[in-house]
Amino acid sequence: MEKLKKIKTISSLKTGEKINDIFVVKFKKGIAQYSKGYYFTLTLTDSSGQSINYKHWGDANEQKVKALYDTIAPDSVILINGGVSEYNGKLEVSSNASGEPKVLGVGEYDEADFIPPQRKDLAEMYSLLVSKIDAITNSELKAFLSAIFKEELKDKFIRHPGAIQIHHNWVGGLMEHTLEVIEYCETSIKLYPSLDKDLLIAGALLHDIGKLEDLEVTSRIKGGIKGQLVGHLVLGMMMVHERIKSSTIDETLKNKLFHLLASHHGKLEFGSPKEAMIPEALALYYADEMSAKICEMTEFINNTKGQTEDEFMYKYHKTNAGVNILLK
Repeated sequence: MEKLKKIKTISSLKTGEKINDIFVVKFKKGIAQYSKGYYFTLTLTDSSGQSINYKHWGDANEQKVKALYDTIAPDSVILINGGVSEYNGKLEVSSNASGEPKVLGVGEYDEADFIPPQRKDLAEMYSLLVSKIDAITNSELKAFLSAIFKEELKDKFIRHPGAIQIHHNWVGGLMEHTLEVIEYCETSIKLYPSLDKDLLIAGALLHDIGKLEDLEVTSRIKGGIKGQLVGHLVLGMMMVHERIKSSTIDETLKNKLFHLLASHHGKLEFGSPKEAMIPEALALYYADEMSAKICEMTEFINNTKGQTEDEFMYKYHKTNAGVNILLK
């Protein structure tokens, strides 16, 4: 069976366009009545990371419209034949009763159209990651990290995205982000040789390990139940605590490692239960910020080059800074 290919991303849609394209359902918003019958609203997304509302304007047969609505579940991939218009200053997609959306089954679409593919070679990145673990001089700490990254969580970590959107939201994004954080930490060690290298590199390797339980990858990248209720920072500390409690690593080193994980968002208002109290924790916080924020800015610039001539459009994008922190 030939797979349907996505034609345009949400970020490239224009008012007045006719579309016959596929999208992922992010949210369902229910059925309501209008002058000619019943309609329902969905929020759609795709690999661009952006969302758009879709309205299906059905006829007066409420049961028929409800039956169609019930065939659509969150994370469904649907084919829509309709048009793009503007409502309250925002673009939306719509179709009428003759243009019913169709739910596609697995194999009828290409998953790569919705989960952005890797940016760098996964095998090369993993080889580099292993070399960072092998360079750890503390034998107990090296054994602990090897068990996690070379055995237990290896396959999932290699392919996992780094975020829902904003930064490193593609296959292998978590590993790419982790390697960037390590490189920034290594620069700090060159400038300040008194830093505990083993502790700092271990913290860099583990700082976002909770995202393996925070983020789910289906037909899109989304926050799972654990991610929504607990968050990746706490999940990461729980995962490390469960695995490290039986190790022979020195208790002081264990507690310092926990501190790096707890403080890597830097500030209480950014979700860290503790702010940095040792220099290695401060180095990790800023390394994480550098990787995430530079990626965020470059991705935004690359994605909006064709939409504006304003060189400083990112300034206006940052009005959503609070949302960015939550999505990180």
